[in-house]
Amino acid sequence: MIRMIALLLALAFVSGAAPALAADALELAELAKPGRVLLLRHAIAPGVGDPDNFRLRDCSTQRNLDTAGRQQATRLGKRIAGLGIRDMKVYAGQWCRTLETARLLGLGPVTELPALNSFFARPDQREGNLDGVRKFLAKLPTDGPLVILVTHQVTVTGITGIYPASGGGAVLQLDGTSMPKAIGELRAGY
Repeated sequence: MIRMIALLLALAFVSGAAPALAADALELAELAKPGRVLLLRHAIAPGVGDPDNFRLRDCSTQRNLDTAGRQQATRLGKRIAGLGIRDMKVYAGQWCRTLETARLLGLGPVTELPALNSFFARPDQREGNLDGVRKFLAKLPTDGPLVILVTHQVTVTGITGIYPASGGGAVLQLDGTSMPKAIGELRAGY
């Protein structure tokens, strides 16, 4: 129990976030409205962080999705596809678990966006990554179709204050700024 509390405090420190906002759970249909962004934490990948021998392009050195995570990502993708959204865009960080989650959504081509990479074990990269995500958000059209950004908990929390479970995320309403409003949480468990 003490280790769990210490881990949670460490995560809050690394993310630089205050306790998560009390976010309203949103219905999936919210994603079909213009100017929405789903800032999605990768699906279930057991464990915390990555091994000491972590290498970016070598999935055997990383924490990866398990069967439940693969099923979770596939189910979410099917539910989003059922909304009938056209021309949505999917971006992912370069970690294997974010790329695999994004691909398993099955919602179109996945574009790597390094700003979505984890800074959990690299707190010196926190501000650069978050600034990169904010600049990306500011350039998106406020009336465009859904954009899905598959990333890590520290990024979702750093941008929104929301602490999502694996496979959950925050829904943003674009407003032409680098700080769009988080309108609620998409809870995991589809």
